[in-house]
Amino acid sequence: MEARENVKGDRIRQLRLARGMTQADLAEATGDLVSKQMISRYERGESRPSPSVLEGLAEAFDVRAADLFREPVAEVTFDAYRKYKRLGKRKQEQIERRVERELERRIRLQDLLGQIREAPIPSREWEVASPEDAEEAAEALRRRWQLGLAPIANVTEVLEGHHVHVIKISGFDDFDGLSARAWDEGELLAAAVIYGGGRAGERQRLTLAHELAHLVLDTESLPAEDPDEFDAEDAVFRMGAAFLAPRDPLLRDVGQKRQSIQLQELLLLKEEYGMSIQALLYRLKDLEVISEYHHKQWSIKINQQGWRTSEPEELPPERPKWLRRSTYRAYSEGLISEEKAKQILGESPDGEESSPTLTQRRSLMELPVEQRRQVLAKQAEEMKGHYEETRSGRTGEQGGAVYDYDTGEETGG
Repeated sequence: MEARENVKGDRIRQLRLARGMTQADLAEATGDLVSKQMISRYERGESRPSPSVLEGLAEAFDVRAADLFREPVAEVTFDAYRKYKRLGKRKQEQIERRVERELERRIRLQDLLGQIREAPIPSREWEVASPEDAEEAAEALRRRWQLGLAPIANVTEVLEGHHVHVIKISGFDDFDGLSARAWDEGELLAAAVIYGGGRAGERQRLTLAHELAHLVLDTESLPAEDPDEFDAEDAVFRMGAAFLAPRDPLLRDVGQKRQSIQLQELLLLKEEYGMSIQALLYRLKDLEVISEYHHKQWSIKINQQGWRTSEPEELPPERPKWLRRSTYRAYSEGLISEEKAKQILGESPDGEESSPTLTQRRSLMELPVEQRRQVLAKQAEEMKGHYEETRSGRTGEQGGAVYDYDTGEETGG
């Protein structure tokens, strides 16, 4: 009875929205064990689920029943979306609830490892009112993190090495990035930069630097969006680009003034600084190395070549490692159980063969409902064919492709 009394309506809502479910979707996922009207009452705190309903909800969410009455470890606030207006409220809620769950898991792990207050996290630390302020903020952060002026080989490793979580959110083509902070009674516990999956490495790196700028800059004195003035988005873009390609070494590489610049030179700069051709050209325009006219000519060429979405010589995306590394450490030191480690990793922490069923099921639950149904329908059709082949005497063959829920592609046959 105590567990029922402590069930959190906002926890049920968080889990539901994180999976892109409506209340009707959730009711259906429980096998109509409960109605959407009752789910609404649970979420508003007007009623409590019975033990059997609790188990049904937990199974629908693919979590333990205990997760339905666990107190959140922090209050999470969000700073900014790239392409915010295109997302729509429902997608925004799904992304935010998913990030809340992911940050909660990471904060619990940090707490176990004694990392919560290990080092200060820059948060709105540098006031910015001009492009020069943004340049200076990027240089100041590089000095604090002892990065020097050389190109950053791996932005993800730098961020994770300075207690900024890097989180990938897949399944949203129109989502680029977001930044978030987690608070406990006014104290900053954690910060995160979030990026959309399925992007080339150069786009991923710029998104991470852009969202980092949202975390560290104080842009309250700037207009939120004003094409005629230096606004908040201009400031974070300027700092993000300066963080990846500091002014002095870039000017050393390309010169103070250029009448023209060739594609092959841009590709070499792309390889060195890990930035897209488009971002590099914009950076050169900002630093007045190339003129507005020359930048416009390049923009026309980029559109004509179809490079706005896919450039030549794309870089591989970086892979966050903090969560996996910290999970292995916590398990090795006996701080978490093997079951918990498997839940986080999607595989055995002892290096045994991973369980594709568990990994795929967790990936499947993260997809939007309609996409999830399409995947299940495709699998059902594949299994039907495999079953018919088996009945025809082809029992010696291995049938049915493995479906990768992260990419939406078949990975074997």
